[in-house]
Amino acid sequence: MTTLVMVKKAGVVSIAGDSQSTFGETRVGATYDARYNKIFRLDDNFIAVSGSAAHDLVLQSALVKLKNRDLSSRLAIFETFRKLHHKLKEDYFLNTEEEDNDPYESSQMTVLIANPHGIFAVYSMREVYEYHRFWAIGSGRDFALGAMYASYDSAMTAAEIAQLGVKAGAEFDIASSLPMTLYSCNAALAEDET
Repeated sequence: MTTLVMVKKAGVVSIAGDSQSTFGETRVGATYDARYNKIFRLDDNFIAVSGSAAHDLVLQSALVKLKNRDLSSRLAIFETFRKLHHKLKEDYFLNTEEEDNDPYESSQMTVLIANPHGIFAVYSMREVYEYHRFWAIGSGRDFALGAMYASYDSAMTAAEIAQLGVKAGAEFDIASSLPMTLYSCNAALAEDET
């Protein structure tokens, strides 16, 4: 469980995450976890994953090995994760089973992608959403979304709003805790912003 957030505001994209891992009833905080950062960088992308702790290294390894990956748009991300799903099954032994009536095989993870092209979330059946302002995933998402909603129209920066979201998740969600990690980059100007 976790609190992972991303914010896009005033030409800046920020992504932040808490540091707690949970194994059943046992929580592992940053004091004990030498690799508590839940966000990894790949080229100009910052990527965070929610779900089983096993997903972190698997996703990093699979994305690095995937040829012709493109995370620059909603469709490009979908195509990348469509190709990636086959690799996850064949090379990493992903168990795709969830519900019998699911329309597609599950990738068993939720992923945030923040990059100069925007802020995106990929869900278990490879559905991709692009967001204009902010989004959150993980068990602390509801607290984070509320905090970011309440502060977005203030003078706060994208990074400050992302920090507030993670702090709210860590304050109220039993499966999230501080410290947090935070990354920011400049957003590319869209054609309608020029």
